[in-house]
Amino acid sequence: MIVTLTPNPSVDRAISIDALRRGEVHRATASRIDPGGKGVNVSRALAAQSVPTMAVLPSGGPEGHLLEELLDAAHVPHRAVRVGGAVRLNISVLEPDGTTTKLNEPGPALSEAEVDALIVATRESATDAAWVAACGSLPPGVSTDFYADLVRRVRATGRRVAIDSSGKPMAAALAAAPTLIKPNHEELAEAVGRDLPTLADVDAAARDLLATGIEIVAVSLGADGALLVTGDECVHAVATVTTPLSTVGAGDCLLAGLLHGLSSGLGPAESLATGVAWGAAAVTLPGSSVPSPEDVAAIRVDLTHRPDLSRRLAR
Repeated sequence: MIVTLTPNPSVDRAISIDALRRGEVHRATASRIDPGGKGVNVSRALAAQSVPTMAVLPSGGPEGHLLEELLDAAHVPHRAVRVGGAVRLNISVLEPDGTTTKLNEPGPALSEAEVDALIVATRESATDAAWVAACGSLPPGVSTDFYADLVRRVRATGRRVAIDSSGKPMAAALAAAPTLIKPNHEELAEAVGRDLPTLADVDAAARDLLATGIEIVAVSLGADGALLVTGDECVHAVATVTTPLSTVGAGDCLLAGLLHGLSSGLGPAESLATGVAWGAAAVTLPGSSVPSPEDVAAIRVDLTHRPDLSRRLAR
């Protein structure tokens, strides 16, 4: 079982157009609506692969009802904490070359009691969990220490915790030493306060964070794949996608595959390869769709235990 916590979930509408032109009227060529939020996407990806999961999230307003209906339709087990505000509605504009423009609402302000209820629901749901993954931005007014508090309270129960966030909430979480973090290139640079133009720089930054007590740093690098660093190894995995449709949720699918691998007894390297396959498969799908087993099976991943650390990374 992998439990996810999404403190700021969303209903995600993806609209496809021929090209985005500022200030003009566009006619959509296609559209779809999905349950959203980084942790929700992780649970969706796991459920699509028949991996046991539970998505914990706040739910309120008509958008919250729609979000839960969408999760039910996708057969994603979830535990909703009732809140007074309405869940946010996000819009992604997709162009034929895979370019994605996102318009994200801030989300509802949560009370102190609602925030505590989310953490309690997560701990209760994680009784038999291999991992708890807490992901995404925080709603307005929630303390930047939210993820740090969660890490301390969940790790005290013996559960492993993965964090995927950014900015001040991520910085606070790092100080609490989660088991695993999954930043992207930009988020890792932000965390260590310096540019990371090569794989060597990413490796060095990851090792700086390992020194604080974190056990696994997995960095998603877009077209450059992903780098995973532990105290014992540094591995790189990459998959080529020739016809990308949407990058929305690809990093979340990568994290889902990685955690599934780790919870299934695979080593870090093989788990990274699994994650990269799931993430690359997501890029071949429209909107924030998550891949099926058939989608994943079509992806070829190149994994190396001795990466070329001099490799310069795409911006």
